Amino acid sequence: MLKQGLEQKQIQKLSPLQIQTIKLIELPVQELEQRVRDELNDNPVLDDSPQGGDSDDSQRDVSISEIEDKENSGGSAEDAYSSYSDDDSIPSYNLHINNYGKDERPEYNTFSVRQSFSQSLMEQLGFRNLGEHQRTVAAFIIGSLDDDGYLRRDIESLVDDLAFRANVETDAAEVEAMLKIIQDFEPAGVGARNLRECLILQLEDKKSTPPVENAIKILKDHFDDFSNRHFQKIMNRLHLTGDDMKDILREIQKLNPSPGGQIDDSYDDRAQQIVPDFRLDYQDGELILTMPRFSIPELRINRKYADILENSRYSNERSQKEAATFVKQKIDSAKWFIEALKQRQNTLESTMGAIIDYQREFFTDGDESHLKPMVLKDIAEKTGFDISTISRVVNSKYIETHFGIYPLKYFFSEGLENKDGEEVSTREIKKVLRDCVDHEDKHNPLTDDELVDALGAKGYKVARRTIAKYRAQLDIAKARLRREL
Repeated sequence: MLKQGLEQKQIQKLSPLQIQTIKLIELPVQELEQRVRDELNDNPVLDDSPQGGDSDDSQRDVSISEIEDKENSGGSAEDAYSSYSDDDSIPSYNLHINNYGKDERPEYNTFSVRQSFSQSLMEQLGFRNLGEHQRTVAAFIIGSLDDDGYLRRDIESLVDDLAFRANVETDAAEVEAMLKIIQDFEPAGVGARNLRECLILQLEDKKSTPPVENAIKILKDHFDDFSNRHFQKIMNRLHLTGDDMKDILREIQKLNPSPGGQIDDSYDDRAQQIVPDFRLDYQDGELILTMPRFSIPELRINRKYADILENSRYSNERSQKEAATFVKQKIDSAKWFIEALKQRQNTLESTMGAIIDYQREFFTDGDESHLKPMVLKDIAEKTGFDISTISRVVNSKYIETHFGIYPLKYFFSEGLENKDGEEVSTREIKKVLRDCVDHEDKHNPLTDDELVDALGAKGYKVARRTIAKYRAQLDIAKARLRREL
């Protein structure tokens, strides 16, 4: 049986201003600059010229605050603009946002990263005497490499992708041949399909010596035993002495298991520069935070669009009404965008200020051991913002300090209690763990249980599973794999 009834529901709906603010908060400064430029291109009402557009006084800029006052008092945006019909009554101030700090320099330091991995390989490809078809195949292979320089796709898949995605007919033999050419590029080991091939490629690039030749033989014929550090078994099979094996291990330990990282393991094709969003100076015992001025222009609303609204009020022409509707929409959009930029500025300043206040001891001297345990919730509580807002602020943002440049994520870490019941940062515990491993007897390395005891002796109560987790995060191998001859 069907029933009809009424039901009340509460639905939270974000306003256009809230949506704009959320989108702008998560942008780092370089992307924000581009976003502002895009908005200027899309919205003719916005103006970024020093005098607000035309030099004619009748074209001077209009204040959004005046528009809002009219709207809040029941008047329309058109009424607000009409109040400035007399040139003498146009306020001398203009509408702009201070979406930057006090630094009046038009540009600020950018910190360039090195040449990208793929750029370096493409440059080397340009020096090879290849036909256009071969060059296309080779370039596709380079584009298929992972960030660490490995090719983790099989040859047949590349052949299929070249046909379907690049409309290039080829075969496995040609792809294999182009891969061999790429594997001859710098850095040595690039284009390898697994760790074994990567290490062998690097050894083959070195000057031939007995340790190098023996290392190649071991990796080719006894890789499983080598991976499991069954050195005695290898020595018996190849009739090697202990000194021979030490020389071989020294050669292999010099190799790079991630050749892509030699160019720049943090490179991102979308952003080849790190531009700090904040600058922190330490002067006379005071920490001074600024958001330096970059190439983000001051935004205003151009006065000439007021004339369109003004004229349309007394016109019955359809075209005039349509033009007024269009301008009104653009003015609203401009108002939301400008206000969102203001709110972004305030949110970023408040969040960074709270982080500095929380980690004041670290920001004073840069000593990592002074970093306190801090999670997003801590800063959310200090600022009154939502955790999701803090997360957006922290993401992809950097700060320049007097002791280096750091991503904001660096300052966040969970905490554990020490033997005195004090909460210490997991970063501090990881540092102690690293020190224990660095100073252990390499002939008899510490097991995870022994590391628990070692940290316990230093006052840190850590479970074995936590040690295993931190060891993996620090890229420290198990004790068996750290053992040396």
